[in-house]
Amino acid sequence: MDKENIYITTAIDYVNGKPHIGHALEKVQADVLARFYRQQGKKVLFLTGTDEHGSKIVATAAKAGIIPQELADKNTDLFKKLLKDLNISNDDFIRTSDQTRHWPAVKKMWELIFKQGDLVKKDYQGLYCVGCEAFLTEKDLVDGKCQHHDKEPEKIVERNYFFNLGKYSSRIIDKIEKNEFNIVPESRKNEILNILKQGYKEVSFSRPKEKLSWGVPVPNDDNQVMYVWCDALTNYISALGFAENQEKFEMFWNNANVTHIIGKDILRFHAAIWPAMLLSAGLKLPDKLFTHGFITSEGKKMSKSLGNIVDPFEVLDKYGVDPVRYYLLREIPSTSDGDIAMGRFEKLYSSDLANGLGNLVSRVTNMVANYLDGQVEFNGQSEFNWERIDEYTRELKYDKALHEIWIIIDQANKMIDDVKPWKLAKLDTAKNRLMIKEHLNTQAIILRDIAMVLQPYLPDTAGKILNLIQAPKITKAKPLFPRL
Repeated sequence: MDKENIYITTAIDYVNGKPHIGHALEKVQADVLARFYRQQGKKVLFLTGTDEHGSKIVATAAKAGIIPQELADKNTDLFKKLLKDLNISNDDFIRTSDQTRHWPAVKKMWELIFKQGDLVKKDYQGLYCVGCEAFLTEKDLVDGKCQHHDKEPEKIVERNYFFNLGKYSSRIIDKIEKNEFNIVPESRKNEILNILKQGYKEVSFSRPKEKLSWGVPVPNDDNQVMYVWCDALTNYISALGFAENQEKFEMFWNNANVTHIIGKDILRFHAAIWPAMLLSAGLKLPDKLFTHGFITSEGKKMSKSLGNIVDPFEVLDKYGVDPVRYYLLREIPSTSDGDIAMGRFEKLYSSDLANGLGNLVSRVTNMVANYLDGQVEFNGQSEFNWERIDEYTRELKYDKALHEIWIIIDQANKMIDDVKPWKLAKLDTAKNRLMIKEHLNTQAIILRDIAMVLQPYLPDTAGKILNLIQAPKITKAKPLFPRL
C-alpha cells in the first residue's frame, strides 16, 4: 500500500428494512481499516450509504400507506443512527435517491457505456427473484429455488437494455489472476474466476417503467428505468464527484488505493458486473475487493419466523459500543461465516474485556497512584511484536490481530503476578522502590502501546486508556468494563 490516498467503501444498504447485525459487522470492519490508515498518516476517504430504489421499496411503501421516498428517508435515518451508535468514522454518506449528487454520475456512466456500443435494447425472457431484485440463471438455483430466499423465481418476458459483460470477461480474469484486482479471500477469488470462465455474457441493465417506476430514468428513453447495476454500483464514484470530474475523483479514485468491503452474497455484482462497467467506461478498477461472510444467530440462519434476528440497537444499548465491536471483530472470522450467541458474548465480555484488559488498566493505574504518586516515565518501547498486529490489520485479518493483542494483555497481567509490587511495597527499601518504579513504568508503556494498536478497533476504550496514563497525574481508574 504505497499510495498516500486511501479510499474505503462498504456496500450501500438496501432500505427496504431496518438494519441487522450483519450491517453492523461490515461497517465496523471498514471503520477499523479507515482508522488504521489515518493513524499511519494517510489521506483517507471512507464512504458508506444507502441503496433506495427498486420494486420492493415501492411495494413496502404502498403497504405502509406512504410514498417510496418517505420509506427511504425513514429507514436511511436508522442506518445513519447505527453508524453513530457504532462510532463509525465515515467521511461521507451517499444516497441513490440524491438527484443532485448521485444521479448525474449514474447518467454519465450509462452514456459512456452506451457510446461503447455495450448497451443493446432487446426482448428478454428470464427468471426473476423478487427478493434479490435480480435475474437469475438455472445455475443460481438450488432445487429450482433462489438459494437466498428459498422461493421459485418468476418467469418474466420484457424488453430491456442489456449490457455486454462478456466483452470484458477475459480482461477481468487477467486482472484478477495478476492480483491487480485483488479479491480476498482466495476462496472468493476462485469462485468468481470459475463463474467468469464458464461464461458470463450479458446482464439486464434496465426495466420497463411500468415494472420499475422508482429509480433513475434511462437517458433518452422515457419508457425505461435503470436497473440496479448502473444505479447502485456507481455510488462508489458518484460520491467522488465523477459527473463533474472534480479534483476529489482524481485524488480518491485515479490516485488512490481503493478497497471495497462487501458481503459474499454480492460478490459477482462487484467482481464481474462492476469491473466490466468500469472497463467499458474507460475507468480504473478498484485495487481490492474484501468479502466477508454471514452471521448466524445461536447457530442458525437469522429469520423472522425463528425469532432469532439480532437487533444491533438492542445489543448496543445493553453492552455498549466497544464490547459489540470487539465481539464482531474477534469472534466473527474476518472472511467467513460466524455466529453470535449471547452466552458466548457475555463470556468474552467477562474474560477478555473485564478480567483481561479492564483488570490490567485498573491494576496498573491503582499501583501507579499508590506507589509512584501518580507519576510514570515513558522511556522506550515495550518489547512485543506490534508489527505483526499492524500487518494483520492491514490485511483485514482482524480476528488474528485481536488474538495477538490479547496475548500481550495476558502477558502483561502475568508480569504483574510474577513481580507482585504489593509484596515489594511491604518492605520499603531503595531496591524495592526501584523495582516497583521500573516495573510500573514498563507496564505504563505497555498500556500506551496496547491503546495505540487498539485505537482502530475499540476507539472509545483506547481513548480512555490514553487519557488515564498520559494525565499529568495518574489516578485510580474506574472499571472500563463494569461486570455484568
